[in-house]
Amino acid sequence: MTLQQQIRANRFRTALVLLGFAVLVAALALAISVAYEPGLAGFIGIGAIAYGIFSWFFAGRMVAAASGAHRVTKEQYPELHRTVENAAIGAGMPRTPDIYVIEDTAPNAFAAGRDPKHAYVAATTGLMEKLSKRELEGVIAHEIAHIRNRDVRLMSLAAVLVGVIALVSDMLMRMTLFGGGRNREGNALTMVVGIAAMILAPIGAMLLQMSLSRRREYLADASAAEITGDGEGLALALAKLRDDHTPLHKVTRATAHLYIESPLRDHKGLRSSLGGLFDTHPPLEERISRLAEAGGFPAP
Repeated sequence: MTLQQQIRANRFRTALVLLGFAVLVAALALAISVAYEPGLAGFIGIGAIAYGIFSWFFAGRMVAAASGAHRVTKEQYPELHRTVENAAIGAGMPRTPDIYVIEDTAPNAFAAGRDPKHAYVAATTGLMEKLSKRELEGVIAHEIAHIRNRDVRLMSLAAVLVGVIALVSDMLMRMTLFGGGRNREGNALTMVVGIAAMILAPIGAMLLQMSLSRRREYLADASAAEITGDGEGLALALAKLRDDHTPLHKVTRATAHLYIESPLRDHKGLRSSLGGLFDTHPPLEERISRLAEAGGFPAP
C-alpha cells in the first residue's frame, strides 16, 4: 500500500471513529434523559456545544499553555527554525508553521493547531540538546507530517470531544451522588443504566482517541521518511527517545497524545498493568522496526 493510499484509508477510519464519538454522545444524552429530567439533556447539550466550539478555536493556545510552550523567534533558535523551514518545504506546505519551545530537559516534540494555517511545532530544549542534526530533522519532519496530513485538526477535535464527554459525565455523576437523580422510587434499573452510561462514555471516548493516535503515529513516521529521504535518521531519534527516561515535567493526559513519544509511558499503576491498553502511542520498538524494514537498514 502506498503512502497516499494509507492517508486515504486513514481518512475512512477517521470517519468511523467520529461516528463512534457520535454514538457515545447519543448514549450519554439518553443516560441524561433516563436518570434526569429530559429538559436537562437539552440544557447540558447547549453548554457542551458552546464549550466544544470555544475549545476548538482556542485549542492551540490551550495546548501551549498546558505544556508550558512559548513562541520563539528565528534569532533565538536559528537551527530549529532552519530545520522546521526545510521540513515544511520538503512536505510541500504553503507556509512554515510557527515554532514554540518548551524549557524542559526531556526530549520530546509535538504539533498542535486546528489546521495548517493555524498550526505550530513545539520542541523541548532537551530534544535539541540530545539529538544530532540528522535525528532532529527526522523528529521535526514527523511533526510537519502531522500538520500536512491534517492530523492536528483531527486530534484537536478528538481532544475536545473527549473533554466534553468527560466534563458532562463527571458533572452528572456528582449530581447523582448528591441526590440529583429522578428515578429514586420505582425504576432503579433505568437509573443503573444511566449511571453505567455516564461511567462508560468517557472510557469509550478515550479508547477511540487512543486508537486514532496510534494509527497516525505510524503514518507520520512513514511520511517523515518520505519528506527527509532519511528514515534511519528518525529511527535513530526514536531509539534515543526509547532509551531516555527523563520525565517531562508539565504534561496532562489531555495533551499526551500529541507528542512524538508518549510522555506518560513510564508511569506506573493501573495504566501500566493493562498491557498498554490506554497508551496513546504504539511501542517505540515497533515504530523503529517498521522504519528499518521500509528503509532497508538495521534497527538501532
